Amino acid sequence: MANHIAARIERGDLPPESPLPSERRLADEYGVSLGSARHATRILRYRGLVTTTRSKGTFVAEQSKRRR
Repeated sequence: MANHIAARIERGDLPPESPLPSERRLADEYGVSLGSARHATRILRYRGLVTTTRSKGTFVAEQSKRRR
């Protein structure tokens, strides 16, 4: 799931600063548990592909802030 979302980010399907769906919505969309969706979001944060702001959500990181 994290790899699929990362590929969407790299292709530009999810542009910088665009919101990622909620973890609950991702779980429904991918047919996985909420825990799996949370784990995928953590992986994307670790890779520097997304940032999470409390009470605002998770957003695609600007390209300059991504890890290589």
